[in-house]
Formats: sequence, C-alpha cells, structure tokens
Amino acid sequence: MTIQLSDHFTYKKLFLFCLSPIIMMVFTSVYGVVDGLFVSNFVGKVPFAAINLIMPVIMILGGVGFMIGAGGSAFVAKTLGEGKRKDANRYFTMMIQLTVLSGILLSAIVVIFLRPIALFLGATDAMLDDCVTYGRIALIFNTSFMLQNVFQVFLTTAEKPKLGLAATLAGGIANMALDALFIAGFHWGVAGAALATGIGESIGGVLPLLYFLRPNTSLLRLTKTKMELPVIIKSCVNGSSEFLSTAASSIVSIVYNFQLLRFAGENGVAAYGTLMYIQFIFIAIFIGYTIGTTPVISYNYGAGNHGELKNMLKKSLILTSSVGVVMMAAAQIFAVPLSNLFVGYDAELFEITKHAFRLFAFSFLLSGINIFASSFFTALNNGLISAVISFLRTLVFQLLSVLLLPLIFGLDGIWLAITVAEAGAILIVTAFLIKNRKKYHY
Repeated sequence: MTIQLSDHFTYKKLFLFCLSPIIMMVFTSVYGVVDGLFVSNFVGKVPFAAINLIMPVIMILGGVGFMIGAGGSAFVAKTLGEGKRKDANRYFTMMIQLTVLSGILLSAIVVIFLRPIALFLGATDAMLDDCVTYGRIALIFNTSFMLQNVFQVFLTTAEKPKLGLAATLAGGIANMALDALFIAGFHWGVAGAALATGIGESIGGVLPLLYFLRPNTSLLRLTKTKMELPVIIKSCVNGSSEFLSTAASSIVSIVYNFQLLRFAGENGVAAYGTLMYIQFIFIAIFIGYTIGTTPVISYNYGAGNHGELKNMLKKSLILTSSVGVVMMAAAQIFAVPLSNLFVGYDAELFEITKHAFRLFAFSFLLSGINIFASSFFTALNNGLISAVISFLRTLVFQLLSVLLLPLIFGLDGIWLAITVAEAGAILIVTAFLIKNRKKYHY
C-alpha cells in the first residue's frame, strides 16, 4: 500500500506508515542495549558504570542531530504542503550541511576536554580511564551519529520510511556482530564497544546520504544551495524541544548518577544504566511514532487541512495512552528476566535493579502522551510551546523530583522521580492543548 502525506489517515494507515520508524527506533535502542549487555557481562560492572556515566555527554551531542532533524523536517514538510518543492529541497540540503559542520566542530571541542568532563561528572579512579577511552572513540563517529538521527526523521518526510529502517537495520546488525567480535572475541573492552557502535552509526548515517546525493524517487533530494541564516535559525528553534529533551535527559542522568553514588554507590549507577537501556526500547516506540506522525501533521498544517489535524490528534492521544498502559504492565511482568539478563551475575545488584525497574515502570503510563504532545507542537512549527513542554518535563520536574524525593523516600525516591515528573508534565500538556485549539483548529 502506497501512503502519502496528503492521505486521510485511518488507524490502519497510521499503523502502516509509522511501523517502519517505530521498528527503526526500537532496533536502534536494541543495538544500544546489546552494547550494555556485552560490556556488563564480559567486561564488568565498573566499566559498565563508566560507560553510563559518560554516555549523557555523547547523547547531548546526538541531540543536536535530533534538533536539526525534527525542526528541519517539520519546516520542510510544511513547505511541501504549501506546494513549494524546490524550496523544500534547498531547506533540506541546508539541514544536512549544518549537521556535518556542527558535528565536526562539537566533537573536536568535547574530545579535548573529555577527561575534566568525566571528573566533573563524578568518575571514580576505577572508572576514569574507561570513561575517557569510550568517549573519545565514540566522538570520532559523532558526525555520523548526528546524520543518522537527522535522516531517521527526513526519510519519513520524504515518504521513504522503509529506507530509514533498512539503513538502521544494516547499522544495527553490524554493531551487534562487531560487539561480539570486539568484546567477546578480541577482548577489547570498552574500546571495542565504542568502535562497534561507531561503525554501526557510520552505516546508518552514510547510506541515506548516498541515497539523497543520487537521483531518487522520494519527495526530497540534495541540491546546490547557500546557507540561509533565517531558515537555519527557524528550523533549530522549532526543533529546540527535541534538543532540550535529549540535553535535559542527559543533565538529569548526571544528577541521577550523583544521587545514586551517594545513596547506593557504583551499584546504583549500574542499576540506573540498566534501567536506561531498557527504557530506550520502550520509549523508542513513542519516538518512532512521532517520527512517523510529525511530517503528516506538518504537511496538513501547511495545506490548511484542519479536519486531518483533528483526526491525527485524536487518534494519537488514544494510541499513546493505550500503549502506555500495555508498556507499564509489560515492565512489571518482565522486571525479573530483564534485570537478570543484565546483572544476574551479582545478587545484590540484581535485587536493586529489579526493585528499581518496578517503580520506574509507572512512568510509561504518561510518557507517551507527553512525548507526542511536544512533537505535535513541533509539527505545527510552534517550537516555543514544544520546548516549554520538553524543558519542564525532562529538566525542571525531574530535577526537582530527583533532588527532593530521596529526602523523603530515600533510594526509592530516585526511582519514583520520573513518574512524578511525567505527572507534572501531563498537566502542562493538557493546558497547552486546550489553550491552542482555536489557533490551530484541531
């Protein structure tokens, strides 16, 4: 079935159109999880904790790619909806050029200061060398990582979500195979994990680039153009919520690690790392769904099709809330086997992780609605509201929760912090949706 952005989306069409980006994001998360599994089981819990300590820095840089991809694709899709295809191709090209330039510059800066950054994050003497080794190797491939994040969104806008899935699968399979070879086979430790991930990201970032450089049958292609500052600023501001979400989550992870080192030591950091890997898979479903729906919403907003905006909002709220209930139940059921998979070799760490996961799981009830709502306003080219939702949800509410709740509930307060933050965010989301109904006619 050929599905176009201009179609009326039934539940069936919505499922089919979003299936590829959902699988793509889930698979991206799965091969990240494989990294953690190999390091935890073959290298040890201290190197595993070291990777999780430095990972927020890498994810902040990757968040720049999500910002460019999300904000740029919404702007490009709106331009396509207005019937301006040549302009859309120029804007698309600018976003790719911006990604490459910013990726090289940011990676070089962070590599230079990585050791003091690791020390600032609280790396112990046992963790420091592994933090720096993993981080420096990973940053060599950071531009490819950013391109992969950008193309994951733009391939859906180009009506080629299956190509995005194919590139992600190719990169993921390579990553997992190389994890086994480099870590279990060659015993290269955290360096092998970083190298395997980097090679996988290169495949996921370079293959789509080659596709768009050649004549193709998609809605988009790379063309000759000059960088236009107003377009770049507008796209980045519009996508700022995606960057804020990633950056804030990374900052919050740093605070989590500080608190966990205080309340539970290295075991707490390792347990939190396990939760993050598993959460990546669950949340990837919601992120994949927003990658699929954002260009549809932007296109219909540009075309002035208010009926389809109402349709997309209603169906999306029903789907994300329903899936959230299923996720929470699944997390409760699989808390034991998933915890055992990562840290079953250490009885104390296993008990901490299992208990933490069951408390953490309640956040899935609300997270899908909040993630969609933020992307919904990005799709409407209202980056300010989207950014406010993300800023409050992922930074302000979580920071307050993770700092204050442990004073009352101890270690359990850290595991419950994210659920309290999501509950606060749902109130903000509801207020924004109600307030802007007349403005956007949804």
